[in-house]
Amino acid sequence: MTHKVLENVRNVAIVGPYSSGKTTLLESLLSVSGAITRKGSIKDGNTVSDSSPEARERQMSVEVSAASTTHDTIEFTFLDCPGSIEFAQETYNALVGAGAAIVVCEPVIDRLLTLAPLLKFLDDWEIPHLIFINKMDRFKDSFMDVLHALKDVSTRPVLPQQYPIRQDRELVGYIDLITEQAYHYHAGSPADPVPLPERLKAEEQAARHEMLEVLADFDDHLLEELIEDIEPPQAEILKDLKQDLGADLIVPVFFGIAEQDYGVRPLLNALCKEAPAPTITAERRGLKSTTEAETLVQVLKTYFTPQGGQLSLVRVWQGELTDGMSLNGVRASGIYRLMGQQQKSVQRASVGDIVAIGRLESIKTGDTLSSQAQPSEVLPKAAILEPVYALAVTPEHRKDEVKLSGALGKLMEEDPSLYWEHHGDTKEVILWGQGEIHLRVALDRLRRKYNLPMSTHLPQTPYKETIRQGHKVHGRYKHQTGGHGAFGDVHLEIKPLARGEGFHFHQTIVGGVVPKQYIPGVEMGVKEYLDHGPLGFPVVDVDVTLTDGSYHAVDSSEQAFKQAARIAMTEGMPLCHPILLEPILSVVVSAPAECTSKVLQLVSGRRGQILGYESLAQWKGWDQVSAYLPQAEMHNFIVELRSLTMGVGTFTWNYDHLQEVPDKVTSNVLAANGNGKN
Repeated sequence: MTHKVLENVRNVAIVGPYSSGKTTLLESLLSVSGAITRKGSIKDGNTVSDSSPEARERQMSVEVSAASTTHDTIEFTFLDCPGSIEFAQETYNALVGAGAAIVVCEPVIDRLLTLAPLLKFLDDWEIPHLIFINKMDRFKDSFMDVLHALKDVSTRPVLPQQYPIRQDRELVGYIDLITEQAYHYHAGSPADPVPLPERLKAEEQAARHEMLEVLADFDDHLLEELIEDIEPPQAEILKDLKQDLGADLIVPVFFGIAEQDYGVRPLLNALCKEAPAPTITAERRGLKSTTEAETLVQVLKTYFTPQGGQLSLVRVWQGELTDGMSLNGVRASGIYRLMGQQQKSVQRASVGDIVAIGRLESIKTGDTLSSQAQPSEVLPKAAILEPVYALAVTPEHRKDEVKLSGALGKLMEEDPSLYWEHHGDTKEVILWGQGEIHLRVALDRLRRKYNLPMSTHLPQTPYKETIRQGHKVHGRYKHQTGGHGAFGDVHLEIKPLARGEGFHFHQTIVGGVVPKQYIPGVEMGVKEYLDHGPLGFPVVDVDVTLTDGSYHAVDSSEQAFKQAARIAMTEGMPLCHPILLEPILSVVVSAPAECTSKVLQLVSGRRGQILGYESLAQWKGWDQVSAYLPQAEMHNFIVELRSLTMGVGTFTWNYDHLQEVPDKVTSNVLAANGNGKN
């Protein structure tokens, strides 16, 4: 494959908030470029990218989907990424391999804040991106006001590349700010050039001057031209746009109505002319763009298909990928270009191509693969998002328990932001993820792909209990049968320990009143009792000392002393003023500064202790709130937090300590568990 052909390859991720119209935009891009003859719709469930049952059922993207087309000799691969924050891991994994991104949004100023996390990720990774304001038929604010609102959420300069033409508040066309040519839209065909409306000349000039001023920040020659009032050549403007976009220095803004194909052709043309070729992107990552170099590819997404098994979506970063090649010692079984769920077999792929490889067993999302036994360089991958929502899961059919861990493992490979554990205290299998919809989609996949229908419930809070005061207690176990009997007799002293001390066992036996071979049985009996204390929960921070006892030369045994110890603990622990303890988490909440007061109220309303708040480092206009929160109050915390922050607030958490539960809450917990204080 020649260098010239590599220059004609583009791979572009389509990203943006939920319901902004990304899937509709992809349908339009594929339609106007001739890849499909008839556009699908989300409502009818027949779009190219939302082809999975889970996506169609919810009328929303739930995983990355690839589609290819050609426009003006440029070969495009588009990655349609989910918009819901609950599926952000899918988007971030795909963006790592993208040469550029289209950020789709709506022209609603109050909703533009939802772009902040996405734009921050793109800039942190230096991924070139432009903004497409969709659904301009719902346009109410002035275009320049929307533009300035975009500047507030972007860490890179935002500049207009078009200006809207409206008639009776309806979008009817646009002005290209490079050529200053006006166009009128027509459904199903390219826009027609028209004279620039006199009434818009002043506004167009202001918008164009704003575009040129941003470009002049990175081009001294252009700055001199502007100062001297010299009209810069169009070729110079286009060169600056291409250079600055490719270096992720600027964010050009386009607009349209994807459902009617308005604005889609100019967007495609801009991607052809301004988006960086894969050779440039690879070289910026320090990689070689020649086909003779070591082959390096990265896995952007893992699918498990009912027919073909594992399918790995990869970006070729360096060298050339051929069918049958060994990658990290695993033989590639088929290379495919994807069109949604449709697969087209190809023999090879080069730098910049995004293709799927069959049956790369044991290879996971994010992995770097090489034509050598080990990659000479491991490519960076997106960080795994912290889990923020959990459900306890149980197979509906007991016979399915044996295959649950294997199926969950495959779900983790498809979606690394899922996590599961078998909780040691509550004995529950807990599935963790990014929200309720995220987990429901995972459960749907378990049912559809692996025939594993699941029952769910809220995870139990792993309460503990301890004691406030000490007590001395006597326990005797005596049992007589036809032959030898059983006899054990102990005196124990129970004391509370400081929080976090755990369990200590001592013995101060003198004179052999309890033979030393029976003492381990006493400790075992105490430990077994502590698994389920007088309030019904595991006991912590307790010191137990064996102080005295007696034995029978024939009937005593280790087992008998174990039983005697259990009897002593059962009688003595309720007399030690048992109290309930709950796990307290250290939580750090990140949210826009304008939402900080709501976050503080949310934390306080859930029995939280606020430790402080400060500006979030490297996030313009965001705050970070630190607090202690009871784990029992955390289940729907992410749901309410997102509701208060337009979906962008998030948090991280770690277990910190155990803390006494307030009396009123204790009563409710014990009543719910069928326990009461003795």
